[in-house]
Amino acid sequence: MRIAIQGFEGSFHQIAAQGYYGKQTEVECCASFAELVRKVKQQPDVDAGIMAIENSIAGSILPNYSLLKNSGLHVNGEIYLEIKQHLMVMPGQTLEDIREVHSHPMALLQCMDFLEKHPHIKLVETEDTALSAKHVAQKKLKTTAAIAGKLAAELYGLDIIAPSIQTAKNNYTRFLAISRNGIAPAPDANKASVYFQTSHERGALAQVLTRIADAGINLSKLQSFPIPAKEWTYYFHADMEFDDMELFNKGLETIGSLTEHLKVLGIYKKGNTH
Repeated sequence: MRIAIQGFEGSFHQIAAQGYYGKQTEVECCASFAELVRKVKQQPDVDAGIMAIENSIAGSILPNYSLLKNSGLHVNGEIYLEIKQHLMVMPGQTLEDIREVHSHPMALLQCMDFLEKHPHIKLVETEDTALSAKHVAQKKLKTTAAIAGKLAAELYGLDIIAPSIQTAKNNYTRFLAISRNGIAPAPDANKASVYFQTSHERGALAQVLTRIADAGINLSKLQSFPIPAKEWTYYFHADMEFDDMELFNKGLETIGSLTEHLKVLGIYKKGNTH
C-alpha cells in the first residue's frame, strides 16, 4: 500500500505507517497535514493516510481535528507510537566531536535535559527530524549530529551514539489511519470517533454525556471547537470505547435526538502501542 504521511522518509509518521500497515508500506511524503488530507482524498495511487492527532505530553493537535471533520475522510483505525529521540552522527564520530545538533524545535525541547549537559553544542532548529538526519548523511557532516527516530538512522546510515535522550520516557503520539472510503467495522471493533453539535440550551451537553454513560460507553476523548459565525456555539469530537457494538449503536440512537449533525467518522479496534 502507498500511505500518505506528514514529513519525510524516516519520520515518526513513517514508523507509525509501517507499524499499522506493515514494513513493506510505501510512503507518500507531504509537507503539511493539509497536503496529506488532500492527497488521500484526490490522489488515486495513495491508498490511505496516517495522521498524528494527539500526544500524551503536548496534547491534542487541534488543527488536525478540524481538517478531519471537513475532509469527508473516514477513520479506519489508530496506532500509538512511543516517541524515542536518538542522537545520531556519521559513523566514527563521538559525542566529543559534536559542535552542532540539528532537529525540529519540538524534538530539541523534548531532549533539553540531555542537551543542557553539553553546553558546548549549538542547537540548530530545522523543519523535520528525519530531514535533519538526511542532511547530516548527505553532507557527510563530521561535527554535526541530528536528533531523530531510529528509522532515520537506519535509512541514512548514521550511528546512534546516545539512544532515548528524550526527557519524558512515557511520550506517546496517537495516529489515525484515514481513507477515502470507510470500511465495515471488524467483529472485535471497540472504539469509535464521532462528531456532534449540541443546542445552545443550558445543560444540553450534560444530557448527551449522561446518555453516553448510561449506554455503557466510555468517553476516552472529548474535544470542543467553536463554530465560526455562531457566537458561543460549539461542536465536539468524541472518542468512545465500548464492549458491545449493539449497545454502542443503541447509545448513538439515544443521543441522536439531543444532538445536531451527528456523524460517525469510523468504528474500529482500539490501537496497539508500538
